[in-house]
Amino acid sequence: MRNITNERELIALALALIGSTTKLSSEERQTRKGIRPTKSERLIEATRKAIQAGDDPLGQAFAEIRPSEIRREKGATYTPAPIITSMTTWAAAEGAPARVVDAGAGSGRFLIAAARLFPKAKLIGVEFDPLAAMLLRANLAVLGLAKRATIIVGDYRQAELPRIKGKTLFIGNPPYVRHHLINEADKNWFADAAASFGVRASKLAGLHIHFFVRTMQLARPGDFGVFITSAEWLDVNYGATLRQLLADGLGGVALHVLEPSVMPFADATTTGAITCFRVGERPDNLCVRSVESLDRLNGLSTGTMVSWDTVSNAKRWSTIVKPGPAVPPGYIELGEICRVHRGQVTGNNSVWIAGEHTKGLPEEVLTPTVTKARDLLSAGERLSDHQQLRRVVDLPTDLEQLDDAALSEVKKFLRWAKQQGADQSYIARHRRAWWSVGLKDPAPLLCTYMARRPPAFVRNLCDARHINIAHGLYPRETMDDITLDALAAWLRDNVGVESGRTYAGGLTKFEPKEIERIWVPRPDQLVV
Repeated sequence: MRNITNERELIALALALIGSTTKLSSEERQTRKGIRPTKSERLIEATRKAIQAGDDPLGQAFAEIRPSEIRREKGATYTPAPIITSMTTWAAAEGAPARVVDAGAGSGRFLIAAARLFPKAKLIGVEFDPLAAMLLRANLAVLGLAKRATIIVGDYRQAELPRIKGKTLFIGNPPYVRHHLINEADKNWFADAAASFGVRASKLAGLHIHFFVRTMQLARPGDFGVFITSAEWLDVNYGATLRQLLADGLGGVALHVLEPSVMPFADATTTGAITCFRVGERPDNLCVRSVESLDRLNGLSTGTMVSWDTVSNAKRWSTIVKPGPAVPPGYIELGEICRVHRGQVTGNNSVWIAGEHTKGLPEEVLTPTVTKARDLLSAGERLSDHQQLRRVVDLPTDLEQLDDAALSEVKKFLRWAKQQGADQSYIARHRRAWWSVGLKDPAPLLCTYMARRPPAFVRNLCDARHINIAHGLYPRETMDDITLDALAAWLRDNVGVESGRTYAGGLTKFEPKEIERIWVPRPDQLVV
């Protein structure tokens, strides 16, 4: 919308469309404080016509005005129409609900689409952002849906729903917020809520997994739902919570995973998984499908039936959706012969990676370290010389181990580091001593873990350490250099991007467990 250039103008337009009779929440009143409804009749009428034509000019303006990096902190990513249409089409095939609940309503795209399909259903939109809630109210007012709707401005995890007769449809795009932006109290809530269903929860879970658990708390047998989220949970450890719920009380019915090339969200590089469920009911099979483009969603009506026994026993669900090649006879998982560890997190690379600010420190605390993927990519098959590597300040927990001269320089450095806030990072506050990075022992084999290409597997012949831009492969039993060379060569020749987790835009990530699940020949078969 060319006439709207900032959030105050957007709020003014929303207020004009809402009208003066609608009571706003205290959060919305605070947000609109000092802002009056716009008086531009031309702008009001043009916006009203666009909304009535099925567009979302308010939501689009919001996405353009508020930078994507700020919206992503709260998980505000708006869903394109083809996905909404397919999800509501699936819901309609399940029968007419008495109530529709959108857990992260935004400007109301899901709620409005459902309202049109289910003209008798009560509408409940839950939205944490007061500005987005006002956009939702404006859209509902223009479409004559306000009287059917209740807007809850707040956290879905704290929202309460009254008991009703009939089924509730839960639908939407739960916010994707990574765990490091979720506070400890909310992580504890998640753990307790999951435990009430007999499921363990990881504090590494994103906010979208929290929303599934809250839905489980609010829903009653017979309710049903369909959510679109990032597809990460299919394979990672923290996704086990959702996988177990779908296999039991949440009642997983279907799983449609969008290929990474689809890029379902214009402003977020993430994959997409559409999950359909019937609460309290689990069919014998889970319908799964890999979707190559949005125009092939087809109302979520097709897919391959996989027995729940097979699904429940799978370590990775992505291999169920899109099975890989058969495992050659005699192969074993890499994890049987090697432990794979991500490199240490410094907590503040600008402080702990050496530079001009560390010139006075003694060499004994400056450790040659792989600090960027390029270190491995440019090394080729072998990393033989650490001279080109940067150093990481790796101090002992007990500084009294240092001699007097070294200790004096280290204390001077630490005073500077504290001024940079190095002692206040999450990582530093959870170390035995905030100043001790604690680099892992040198790994004989290193690999990159994120790129738009297969990982680089490099023999570490100079005993370099590594931080969290790489993984270290540590043999579980002694392995000679010839076997290590052969293993590295085999991995370079045979591991492709399909073994990892590919994100929208083609970025592939290999977590330690994914590296450990790579099938390889036995060590005695590697050396010919």
